[in-house]
Amino acid sequence: MNIEKIILPETERKELFADPLQLPFGKYFTDHWFTMTFKPETGWGEARISPFRSVPFDPAASVFHYGQEVFEGQKAYRTPNGHILLFRPQENARRFRLSLKRMCMAELPEEYFLEGLLELLKIESRWVPTAPGTSLYIRPTAIGTEAALGVKPSAEYLFYIILSPVGPYFSKGYQPISLWVSDTFARAASGGTGEAKTGGNYAGSLLAGKIAKEKGYDQVLWLDARDHHYVEEGGAMNIFFVIDGKLVTPALSGTILHGITRKSILELSSEMGIEAEERRISIDEIIEGTGTGRVSECFCCGTAAVVTPVDRLGYKEADYNLPQANGPWARKFYDTLCGIQTGSSPDSRGWTMRAS
Repeated sequence: MNIEKIILPETERKELFADPLQLPFGKYFTDHWFTMTFKPETGWGEARISPFRSVPFDPAASVFHYGQEVFEGQKAYRTPNGHILLFRPQENARRFRLSLKRMCMAELPEEYFLEGLLELLKIESRWVPTAPGTSLYIRPTAIGTEAALGVKPSAEYLFYIILSPVGPYFSKGYQPISLWVSDTFARAASGGTGEAKTGGNYAGSLLAGKIAKEKGYDQVLWLDARDHHYVEEGGAMNIFFVIDGKLVTPALSGTILHGITRKSILELSSEMGIEAEERRISIDEIIEGTGTGRVSECFCCGTAAVVTPVDRLGYKEADYNLPQANGPWARKFYDTLCGIQTGSSPDSRGWTMRAS
């Protein structure tokens, strides 16, 4: 792939944030971005790295009216010896392509995704912070850009990658969060777009999230859309429980995002000494289990926060505390994954890719 590069001179580049640990999540962006366009007559082309800027779109663009949009979430980490690592980026490229397919958008070849990202990181390497708990957040995105009203797939698309240096996702760092169990709202329904990483899934979750915070909780625990009985996700993250000493997570059913952190935890579990199981988990089993001790621990996981323990569930106007509010398994998986991602622990599975 030929990538045109329009690079700012050193004198016109932004200053780095003074204290990376104080970086708010997703508020500051690097000097450059990567773009690529799709046109029906030529396919994907016009790959370019250029100065970060606002872009005007036609008010009739498909993304504004019919929601053709997908994105990814990744991070680049600085290792103790100064290299830059990506964690399982091939999985992001694959999921991005599958999300495009589900949203009836032009599928981007996975090699274009990876090549564009690696070239952009070479130019923006100074933005990868070094402090523990910090990283460079990566947001690949594709949107429908054809200016035409009428319910149909867009004929034209823009793919782009923007980068944002970030501190810890939760301002209080690695601390337990609370979840409000919603038995009225639903994140995704069978046959819908729940397993695609598309903006509409997140837009539809905002009201329930707002209500959760008003009730004194950090995030929403989502149940299935049909019966409001089976656990699906925690906030915008996958969720795990330790039940009778076994690591249990909801089975993928088309309504749950195929989390890369989730997949990694499942693959690590056996060598870390805990049996893992994917199955349906009823909210009744969880609520009853917190009282009897059968459910000892709960944690959420995802790219942004890696692993986040859960200390309290709110369900039907009552609170249920997890027996191990800051449980050992959450911490073990957090430390193991962070060690691999930052290069401070061995990567025996070949999950990391060196970007510089």
